[in-house]
Amino acid sequence: MGDLTTNFSRWEFACKCGCGFDTIDYAQLVELQTIRTLSNGKIIITSGCRCVNYNEWIDGAPKSQHLIGRATDIISEVLSPKQLFDLLNTLKDGKGGLILYDDFVHTDSRTIPYRDIRTRDKL
Repeated sequence: MGDLTTNFSRWEFACKCGCGFDTIDYAQLVELQTIRTLSNGKIIITSGCRCVNYNEWIDGAPKSQHLIGRATDIISEVLSPKQLFDLLNTLKDGKGGLILYDDFVHTDSRTIPYRDIRTRDKL
């Protein structure tokens, strides 16, 4: 049981550097819990909140949505990255950001719609 939603806890979103930044956007929580419920499988957060120092250290985008707690990089226990991307794309109904990578999906709650595919083989 999570302390933020049925399946998610604050520690899962915390910046990996240990600085304590763990404030995730409510829209991200709702989206992730919905995906978890629909897929009936664990969603693993590989990157949530990032402080400026950690974002620079990993060579993240300078204006990354992770810096303001509005983005998560995720993998699914039961869905491939492409299946997860497609499910999220349907759920988001053209809103927010969504990027498909080879091994994970980036989803965010930015105000301007954004979609991208950054896989070795463009689909």
